[in-house]
Amino acid sequence: MRKPIKAIIAASAVATMLGGVALPGVVAAQEKSVVEQGKEIAFDRRAGNCLACHMVEGANLPGNIGPPLVAMKARFPDKDRLRAQIHDPQQFNPNTVMPPFGKHNILSDEQIDKIVEYVYTL
Repeated sequence: MRKPIKAIIAASAVATMLGGVALPGVVAAQEKSVVEQGKEIAFDRRAGNCLACHMVEGANLPGNIGPPLVAMKARFPDKDRLRAQIHDPQQFNPNTVMPPFGKHNILSDEQIDKIVEYVYTL
């Protein structure tokens, strides 16, 4: 049985209206700063997973394989160099155990940019 055209139009109108409705969880996510979003990605065990190897102040169960993420502005005065380190650390140290997050498409460029913004605050 075919739906009458009026029902389809009505459903489309409702969907359009709901698209503009602010849901509490969605609004909170949109209001997060780039730094906060970067921290979430870095701490996410299914995404950046920085805590598997790095100690980060305030982190739950941080690793100790990689260097602690502290004094990052002093260690990487050039933010682009930090980004390159996360994107493909093998270009600086072929024997590193750090995964090339960008080169192997583990993280998107946008995710890497957000992580850089967060890590640069440490």
